[in-house]
Amino acid sequence: MTETRPTALQLCPFSTHLESGLNARFEIVRWFELDAGQQAAWLAERAAAVRAVVTGGHLGCSNALMAALPSLGIVAINGVGVDKIDLPFAHSRGVRVTTTPGTPTDDTADLAVGLIISLLRGIPAADAHVRHGEWPNGDRPLARKVTGRRFGVVGLGQIGSAVAARLAAFGPVAYTGPRRKPVPYAFHAELPALARASDVLVVTCPANAATHHLIGAAVIDALGPAGYLINVARGSIVDEAALIAALEAGRLAGAALDVFENEPHVPEALRKNPRVVLTPHMASATVETRTRMADVVLENLDAFVVGTASSTAAV
Repeated sequence: MTETRPTALQLCPFSTHLESGLNARFEIVRWFELDAGQQAAWLAERAAAVRAVVTGGHLGCSNALMAALPSLGIVAINGVGVDKIDLPFAHSRGVRVTTTPGTPTDDTADLAVGLIISLLRGIPAADAHVRHGEWPNGDRPLARKVTGRRFGVVGLGQIGSAVAARLAAFGPVAYTGPRRKPVPYAFHAELPALARASDVLVVTCPANAATHHLIGAAVIDALGPAGYLINVARGSIVDEAALIAALEAGRLAGAALDVFENEPHVPEALRKNPRVVLTPHMASATVETRTRMADVVLENLDAFVVGTASSTAAV
């Protein structure tokens, strides 16, 4: 049968809004619903028909899949991270990779602040205390104050800058990054120095080879037994084994994490630790932001289909 629409592989579930837009533009193959055998059989018959792959930032697209699609022209990522895709390999095959830059900035920064308050004030445990009927038996232990803390931001890009602007209302902010920026915050060229000068360290830098396990034992120890670690970037930036060891040994006061090394699988040691607050990679998970992200994905795909491929979201 003659196809009237280009074919695209959808690698993970999306919002109803995005899926509706994709179905209106492409013959969609819901790749994540096929087992390995079905995927191999489909590729054997239809691989050359695929012009686009639509995926999430947490998943990316493997080199093996890109190599199996000779007509692939675009990998459209519903997110801002490109750490799950080999950009040089994609470019070598003439595959454009697009993201949704800027869309999750506000929500991610808001969540970072929410995680800090939740962690230091013990909000999740306090909620459970009331829900489980324990309040009549006594009060919760005293929590820790947020206002007046020293905040360190690792990576002062769009999200880091938004986090810093919000935290400046609570206390002094400092940051580290590749270079000093014209901002009213103290700059530390070395990450351990920032950690030593911080009560709360917030990770907002990109995930790449240079930042893999950037937050390891040395940085955690510099933050110290009264310090708190917040990660709203990518799980690979924090050495989870080192984090768990520090928490269990009392070398870190607590952690709040939205991202993990092996999502959606979170180590039991983190799930059971009462000094840890956990969220399921939900930084951009609001109706407003996910709708805007979906619109940008569709705009990127439209630009590719009509042959302009001029989206500023290309990387």
